[in-house]
Amino acid sequence: MARRRKNPWTSTSEVLLWILFVALLFPAAFAGYAVGHYTSLGKPPATVTVTSTSMPGTVTTPTTTSTPTTTSSSPGGNAAAGKADFASAGCASCHTFTPAGSNGTFGPNLDTAPTSDAKTAGMPLAAFIKQSIVDPNAYIAKGFSKPSGMPGNFGTSLTSTQLNDLVAFIVSGAK
Repeated sequence: MARRRKNPWTSTSEVLLWILFVALLFPAAFAGYAVGHYTSLGKPPATVTVTSTSMPGTVTTPTTTSTPTTTSSSPGGNAAAGKADFASAGCASCHTFTPAGSNGTFGPNLDTAPTSDAKTAGMPLAAFIKQSIVDPNAYIAKGFSKPSGMPGNFGTSLTSTQLNDLVAFIVSGAK
């Protein structure tokens, strides 16, 4: 009796199908995570309204929940600790900021730019500075181009305490 030869296309096509699946699944999953994670930074969760249907004769009440937002003009951080964070994060190499003794020219002058840019953007100063650190491309200072030359990893490399301290330090010296 002759042995039946296995079809070589079956195993090859199965392998190619799995390779294609993996090659498309992982980048798609990463892109979904990145878009979802980075577009929600600094933004409160959306308001959620829950409505239920019921039997005739019963009463239902819509429930709305939302997270309150604060637009405080004070950052609530420690300016002295923020000065150390300013130096350790390398901010002085790009920004001029008199309280830090820095005279960088690559980024906006932090002595004057934050106050005027926050007014232009219609935001409280502390909120504007925090947004500018976490998302440097959200607002581009006058005279600079998009995308911002500022590294975008400050939102993840600084703890929330360090970020608040850094904002307090910049607010304390901005004119």
